[in-house]
Amino acid sequence: MDAERLIAVSLHALAGSADAPEVMVEAWQAQALAQAIGMRLAVGGPLDLRAEARELGEAGGRGCGSADHPGLHSGGIRAGRLSAVPDVKAALTGLGELLGEVGIALVAVACDTGEEGMYWQCIEAIDAADETSDRVQGMLRGLRELERDGASGGAGRWRGGGDLLS
Repeated sequence: MDAERLIAVSLHALAGSADAPEVMVEAWQAQALAQAIGMRLAVGGPLDLRAEARELGEAGGRGCGSADHPGLHSGGIRAGRLSAVPDVKAALTGLGELLGEVGIALVAVACDTGEEGMYWQCIEAIDAADETSDRVQGMLRGLRELERDGASGGAGRWRGGGDLLS
């Protein structure tokens, strides 16, 4: 499944999260997706952005929950279905939107919970989503610079499919 579709599925799942544990699972799913996209772009993305992509993958990995969490097993880790990033800019824009929505949902959970453990878990997840979002925004700035500067093999090369990131 391509990145944009996985992001849309994740946004839908987050919107349908009914309670704090479900929001946490969706936050971890988003981080796992950020990790997968980052690692894929680190290997086959724009040369000028590969180091930033690797940092995105690492940040996403730090924000993931335990792989043996029951909530992750019920539907599996969606990021494992990532098959391609055909439009880097659109994928990063969508990922930034997803991480923003995750942050908002986590703040709501943190404010509503009376459980100290859940509160701190939310705070840590908010920090992770914020760090990952910063990496995404940095990559989008880099893409804009590549487009503006008309760098050799500019950002347009990574848009629209091809088999570079399939």
